[in-house]
Amino acid sequence: MKKELSKIYSPSDIEKRWYDSWIKNNVFSPLENTDNESFTVMIPPPNVTGILHLGHVLNNSIQDVLVRRARMKGKNTLWLPGTDHASIATEAKVTKLLKKQGIDKKSIGREKFLNHCWEWTDKYGGIIIEQLKRLGCSLDWSRQRFTMDDEYYKSVMTTFVKLYNDGLIYQGKRMINWDPVGKTALSNEEVIYKEEQGHLWHIKYPVHNTKDYLIVATTRPETMLGDTGVAVNPNDKRYQKFIGKSILLPILNKEIPIFADEYVDMEFGTGCVKVTPAHDMNDYQMAQRNNLEIINIMHDNASFNENVPSIYHNKDRFEVREMVLDQLQSEDYLLKTEDYMHKVGHSERTDAVIEPRLSKQWFLKMDDFAKPALDVVKNKDIQFHPKRWEKIYNHWLNNIQDWCISRQLWWGHRIPVWYKGNEVYCDIIPPEGDGWTQEQDVLDTWFSSWVWPIATLGWPNESKDLNKFYPTQDLVTGPDIIFFWVARMIMSGIYFKQKIPFSNVYFTSIIRDSQGRKMSKSLGNSPDPLELFDKYGVDAVRVSVLMMAPQGLDIHFQEERLEQGRNFMNKLWNCSRFIMMNIDEKTNLDISELNFEMLDETDQWILDKLNHIIDDVENAFDEYKLNDAIKKIYNFVWGDYCDWYIEFSKSKIYGTSDSDREQVLSIAVYVLKNILKLLHPFAPFITEEIWSLLNSEENFLAQAQYPQVKSKFTFSKQKQNIEFLMSVISSIRNIKTSLGVSPKNEVKILCRGNQGKIDILVNNKHHLFQLLNITNIDFGENIDKPEQAATAVVDNLEIFLPLQGLINIEKEIERLQSKIADIKARMDNVKKKLDNKNFISRAPEKIVKHEQKKYDSYLEDYNKLVENYTAIASK
Repeated sequence: MKKELSKIYSPSDIEKRWYDSWIKNNVFSPLENTDNESFTVMIPPPNVTGILHLGHVLNNSIQDVLVRRARMKGKNTLWLPGTDHASIATEAKVTKLLKKQGIDKKSIGREKFLNHCWEWTDKYGGIIIEQLKRLGCSLDWSRQRFTMDDEYYKSVMTTFVKLYNDGLIYQGKRMINWDPVGKTALSNEEVIYKEEQGHLWHIKYPVHNTKDYLIVATTRPETMLGDTGVAVNPNDKRYQKFIGKSILLPILNKEIPIFADEYVDMEFGTGCVKVTPAHDMNDYQMAQRNNLEIINIMHDNASFNENVPSIYHNKDRFEVREMVLDQLQSEDYLLKTEDYMHKVGHSERTDAVIEPRLSKQWFLKMDDFAKPALDVVKNKDIQFHPKRWEKIYNHWLNNIQDWCISRQLWWGHRIPVWYKGNEVYCDIIPPEGDGWTQEQDVLDTWFSSWVWPIATLGWPNESKDLNKFYPTQDLVTGPDIIFFWVARMIMSGIYFKQKIPFSNVYFTSIIRDSQGRKMSKSLGNSPDPLELFDKYGVDAVRVSVLMMAPQGLDIHFQEERLEQGRNFMNKLWNCSRFIMMNIDEKTNLDISELNFEMLDETDQWILDKLNHIIDDVENAFDEYKLNDAIKKIYNFVWGDYCDWYIEFSKSKIYGTSDSDREQVLSIAVYVLKNILKLLHPFAPFITEEIWSLLNSEENFLAQAQYPQVKSKFTFSKQKQNIEFLMSVISSIRNIKTSLGVSPKNEVKILCRGNQGKIDILVNNKHHLFQLLNITNIDFGENIDKPEQAATAVVDNLEIFLPLQGLINIEKEIERLQSKIADIKARMDNVKKKLDNKNFISRAPEKIVKHEQKKYDSYLEDYNKLVENYTAIASK
């Protein structure tokens, strides 16, 4: 029975059907008993709270391309899925949900709260998993992991205990970054600095028992309630006479010392620095050096505590700021206020303004981890794509600080430490006996994620999977977590397994809107990928996003660009449908019996081009330039195969010779099969559907052998000949288009050039007649150019197209004269602007470039019109 594709391609009809079929037949699972080389990719686990966005689409499409291609190359592939418990985000969502129900987190206690977290995770945690399936991700779902599942929990506990026993984890009181909304400590990497418009307030600090005063400039006047000193630089001659004296602190009327410290920048502000040791990192260091009192003036939610006057008790820090400024103004201490742009730290999770806070936390010593992690990148054991991220990676590791790994949350991996009086017990198994109290804090989410490549495979047990699939090969992730995750996984892999966790790191682009803004829900500029899938089809979205994502450059997303992917899918579908309409069970499609040296030059050309595209795509993958790979495939399919080869082939497909027909169809099908193989990693659904109808006796395309270059398909001379032929055809088509001659109109062509070029055209004369609607064509080395003929030159071959009888010469001359005059006037107006020095110097660069681009466009059109006018007006 003859198989055909439906007339119209409908993605929704095939996507779920094929994904379910792949899952049912274990296409995504690695083979158990094989000596094939392993290829492993670990998904960057999305938050269990997550919902698919365009960043996920890009990141996971890239991973899927790499994995599907490796599978087709015969590698034993494992792409391991999973989700992250996301301590801060999940706890915040559950707390908010309970609050709506009138339930306070603290009132129900830890155990009941965790039950609510598990209920929420069970209910909502699978959403993004189903969305990844919709995207077509070829993940091995039988190995799905969650960073809070039992086995993973044991891995994290083992990590902590080993590091504790190795003397690398310690508890200490330090200044940390505090999130007053999440009410937890944050590591330095979890703080996002934003450029913000603020103010610099200049305040008089009276010198005690004198009429003098120092002027202090600050961006946080509310913290003066916790000031315990004023610092000046010891080399600042302006203030040397005040060193050792004291300030009578405004509002509090409290004496605090004036002291000298090298930290103070004499050039910034007034050169006098108010010191609030409990609420500023640098102030804390100065207090340590100068034995200053340390007074905490805030609760954990950044409201003011009992260490300040009662008027400020339990009021928010920003409200206190206004109250303090009002009092300073009324008491004549506020000298001036100036606008000031500065960077303000925000919580990466809650966006709250960070509050430096002195707190007892758990830390991991990082110095011993840094050097090995630096060496493996320096020695190219691990390669970054793009390479420029190495510099940022190296800078961070060369300036690394100890990692604050404790968080004041309930949802997460509770630190395996117990206390009993002065005794401290640390182990995976709780201590025996009564009287022990476990540490309240949980571990930083990234502390569990840094062992993701080994914990997911069974570590600390030497499991079969761990030995087979570790180290992994490729990591695909965003550059924004190079410190949070990438660097730390490298460290943990080397420390716990003495092996790097991966060989290549591909840093994805950041997707921005058309105005260059980062996408976010608050801006309303982040489209729902599921709606895009419904509108364009999954394959079209995947291909479009990858085509607009060059390695290392941000994407300025515009939805209309998805039409390119949809049009490409339709082009492939229609071309495949045309071929399948012309074959049946009796058609001999076996190319092994063909004498390739005796083929038509166009057949040899397409086979040679196929070789080149396979090689080009291979090279693009070697450099992790997936954007280049899909563009090369796109150009080959759309241009070389559909627009040229299929058109060349139609004369034989519709011809009277059955042998010629079978020959050209066998080659067309052979090339199409290889196209489907090349394109499958990028567009899995449509390619699998077409493949299934071309290959009823074969397995899934997802498991087919990836294309390889074949030396017997090297036809360099024939490739040159056909590309020359294509240039001639294109030139004649361009002449007809520029003169408004319909493609259907019959024309006569004359060609003048050397015998070698003429021989090529003579040998392919049937293609010229077929594709150009020619009544007659003359070749020769000494042909005269006819009067009133349009001319084109291709590789020293002159092509003449006589216009007499084709167009109304007089009317066309009038039309061209009018158009030339009009465009000349436009050119002159733009040129006046560009010749005007005032315009060039004052206008924004963007406007000047626009005008130059406009002029270049006019000039190009003008030259074409003059060329056509000359051809027609000549006698």
